[in-house]
Amino acid sequence: MINRMRVVLVTHTPDPDRLCCASAKLCHEPDERDFMEMYKDTSEEHIEKILNMVVHQLHHESVIEHANFTFFVDGVSRALTHQLVRHRVASYSQQSQRYVKMKEPSYVSPDYYKKLDHEKDVESMGIFGHHMIKCWQRYNELIELGWKPEDARMVLPNACTTKIVITMNARELRHFFEMRCTPHAQWEIRAMAKEMLKLCYEVSPILFRDLYKKFIQEE
Repeated sequence: MINRMRVVLVTHTPDPDRLCCASAKLCHEPDERDFMEMYKDTSEEHIEKILNMVVHQLHHESVIEHANFTFFVDGVSRALTHQLVRHRVASYSQQSQRYVKMKEPSYVSPDYYKKLDHEKDVESMGIFGHHMIKCWQRYNELIELGWKPEDARMVLPNACTTKIVITMNARELRHFFEMRCTPHAQWEIRAMAKEMLKLCYEVSPILFRDLYKKFIQEE
């Protein structure tokens, strides 16, 4: 079964733009100014002005680490998650192949074949699909022979689908999007990153506006 990617923004820091703006202002405010007053009374125009200055001019990006975003991602390959976990300023919880039996074929199909002519397309996908089925047949045979899933999983391919929960702060997300939304990124993680960026932009339009414009609107 070829799986389809699903990306969900499960939860996030409430009003992330406002929080990061107030956090930035706190660094230069006198004692008599109450933080909660700054947080509540700041206008949208002022938030945008402060965050643009902090992120793009001063590069004082530690203040945007206060905003956190948690995603659930399903239907992606382990080839993708091997790349994803290189972004280490983050938290991950991934479906275990050690404890969860992968009984039925579930895999991601590379899109490289789409660049081939029809004859090569059919031939290449036939080879790929046949190999996927064989991997799961061998896996189930080993399970039936008494192998533990943690050992039988050795025969499963990188294309095998997985589920993962991802939490990153806004600073790491900006770095992640700069690295993984670019056309130079591998196609699958790029597709996931762009979906994550769209979701971030919906709830935090100021922090992610420049990246949304660069990678979503202008492509």
